[in-house]
This record gives sequence, C-alpha cells and structure tokens, in this order.
Amino acid sequence: MLRIAVPNKGALADTAAQMLGEAGYRLRRDPKELTVSDPRNDAEFFYLRPRDIATYVGSGALDVGITGRDLLLDSGSPAVEVAALDFASSTFRFAGPAGRFTGLDDLRGLRVATSYTGLVGAFLEREGVEADLVHLDGAVETAVRLGVADAVADVVETGTTLRAQGLEIFGPVILESTAVLISGAARADGMEVLERRLNGVLVARRWVMVDYDIPRHLLDEAAAVAPGYESPTVTSLHDPQWAAVRVLVRRTEMNLIMDRLYALGARAIFVTPIHAARL
Repeated sequence: MLRIAVPNKGALADTAAQMLGEAGYRLRRDPKELTVSDPRNDAEFFYLRPRDIATYVGSGALDVGITGRDLLLDSGSPAVEVAALDFASSTFRFAGPAGRFTGLDDLRGLRVATSYTGLVGAFLEREGVEADLVHLDGAVETAVRLGVADAVADVVETGTTLRAQGLEIFGPVILESTAVLISGAARADGMEVLERRLNGVLVARRWVMVDYDIPRHLLDEAAAVAPGYESPTVTSLHDPQWAAVRVLVRRTEMNLIMDRLYALGARAIFVTPIHAARL
C-alpha cells in the first residue's frame, strides 16, 4: 500500500482531508484515529503533526505526505516537493520596531525570534547576513516588546497583529508558502495515481464547464473569447445556422466570459461545476 502522511490538526488538516475525500479516498470517521487503511485504493493514511510529516517522509518511513512548504524547508528533511496544492497560502516576512530597520543588513549581529529557525537561518545564510536566531513555538510578535529579540520573522497576513505590537514589515519576502505534496527521493509505486487524482481535484476547483449556443459565423470570435483548456467542442444544432459549444473556463473568469459571449451573440449560456477531472 502507498503510505500517506496527512496533517492531523491545524490549518492544513481540514482542507487536506477534503481534497483526499474528493479524490476518492477513504477518510477517518473518528478524529482520534491515527491510521486508516483504504485497501480499495491500495493506500494507508497516517495522521501526524504537520511539522513532523516531512521528517517521516524524508526518512522513508512513509512514502508521501501533505504538509506546508514552510514546514518542509524548515525541517531540513531530504523530502522533496512534488506539487503545490493551492491552499493554506502564507507569506513569511521580517518585522521590527517601527522606523528602526530598513533592510536585511540592519539585522547583522542582532537577535531574530521565529518559530522557523531552519527556514529563516537558511534564508539569512543565502543573503550573507549573520544574526542570532531565537526559537519560539508561537506568538513571536511579543518577543521584541518583552526583550527576547530585536526583530521577528513570521507569517504575515494583513500585518494587523504586528502593528498592534508596534512592529512594521521590512526587507524582502522570506518565502511564499502553500500546502504541498511531498515524497521521498525515490517515488513509490502508486504515487502517480495519487498525484493525478489530487490534480483532478484542483482542476475541478479552478475550472467550470460553459455551454452556449451561437451563430456559426461567430464561432471563431467566440473561440477567441473562450479558447478552453485545449479547444472548444462544437456540435451541430437542428438549425444549421447555429452551433452548440462546450468549453472549459477558469472559474475566476466565468462571469466576465459569459458577459462577453452574450455581447457577441451567444445565447442559452449555462455553467456546470466540475466534480472530478483528468487532464
């Protein structure tokens, strides 16, 4: 069986489980379950702390896992990223007292508090900046006010929490993180099926199917508006002057494209969600 590590809690857990369910895999019914066997799909799931998943996969104890890119890089594990899964996005930045820092060079010889010492340490090393890292498990925003550090490095969303502590963002982005599928150096049997299924879930979330009728002489113009994933499907109607068209459209562009098709002359425009796909 393909041995798959799944986050057991935190921001990654619910969406990871939802994706696996949409991909056709069996899910645990009791949150206390640590392992779930899915013989129908030749898979076995292990529910672990998100921070530990890269270590298990990198050691070869498990074949593949879902975790955050930040946690993968912070772990120092030899596990590798296979695919981004498009959820749990976050941005890592430096922050310090307002007006004190203008760039990375200002951190030389100072203390930087973070929960991701491996990730931040590697970044500073690449940038040629030597600083003392202070490891904290959480709430790093208060480290400066309490005198534990001179600056912090942490996940930034709106910056509101940092500003509440008198801090402002400075320097370059450390990392743009997201949930990722990871594997060991050697890809296990069955890995391709899992990856293809998860990609099918992503496609279903990103695309919708649009059907519409249009005069035949406008087909080329309509195809320019909505070219689809590869090419639109065109079907003849009883009226030889009209054609029925089916095309994949990005969900984020759906309404704009419907408006343009209608303005062009298309009618009977319908949108159908996609529940699964293989492209």
